[in-house]
Amino acid sequence: MKVGFVGLGIMGAPMALNVMKAGHLMTVWARRAESMKPLLDAGASGGKSPAAVAAQSEVVFTMVSDTPDVEEMILGPQGVIHGAKPGSVVVDMSTISPVATRAMAEKLAGQEVEMLDAPVSGGDVGAIAGTLSIMVGGKPEVFAKVRPLFECMGKNIVLIGGNGAGQVAKACNQIVAAVALEGVAEALTLARRNGVDPAKARQALLGGFAWSKVLEVHGRRMIERDFKPGFKAKLHRKDLKIVTDTAAHFGLTLPQSALIAQNLNALVGLGYGEDDSAGVVRVIERMAGEVR
Repeated sequence: MKVGFVGLGIMGAPMALNVMKAGHLMTVWARRAESMKPLLDAGASGGKSPAAVAAQSEVVFTMVSDTPDVEEMILGPQGVIHGAKPGSVVVDMSTISPVATRAMAEKLAGQEVEMLDAPVSGGDVGAIAGTLSIMVGGKPEVFAKVRPLFECMGKNIVLIGGNGAGQVAKACNQIVAAVALEGVAEALTLARRNGVDPAKARQALLGGFAWSKVLEVHGRRMIERDFKPGFKAKLHRKDLKIVTDTAAHFGLTLPQSALIAQNLNALVGLGYGEDDSAGVVRVIERMAGEVR
């Protein structure tokens, strides 16, 4: 299949490479030319704009940071919509607003172009390994067409519902992941302040009902002070803003989501926005009177 990929950051680059490894023809574009190099070295073609990528592709993936970025990549002056052929498919794998997603799908439909929203969970580790969880919104027949490409990137691939449903599911994912992150940070801080080795406490917790992927992966990061980004704090903050904005729109009370959103605000405010969101433990430590 002729595939395009727009956005080649920590997540997008390995995802595109995995599609290429399955034998699909790839055209790529990124705002930073150096981000394209690994793909070009692997045999991809380079497009001069998102529109140029779309003109060469049956399916175009976008994987960028936030709602305005996706709108620019898809609907902007050099956007995908200006090169996409009737019958082609645009698949946005970013994490953005469900409301904006539905609006973009309507505009693309006016050009006889289909859209799927397919945000992912699994971080850079899952992107590299091709084991992402992919939450999809869109028409069943369009999902069926694109599913072989999803299978290059992920293992748990679920069609949630119509356009925007994938983004709603991702917002739910970010609530669960963020609240778990907060819990791990608090638990390890409590252990250390009580004179208990947090590494040993974590080891014990991993063998019981408290086990979680967050405790396994991010608990290790917190203990080892390894905040090299798998998922940047500033992006996790952005995702929680989507959650809290959506909650406000529907008049929902989501108190734990609001709490971790504030702690991620503080982490970014401390200058750690480019670090992994596991760094939220720094905020918990500072509230406990520690600066490490």
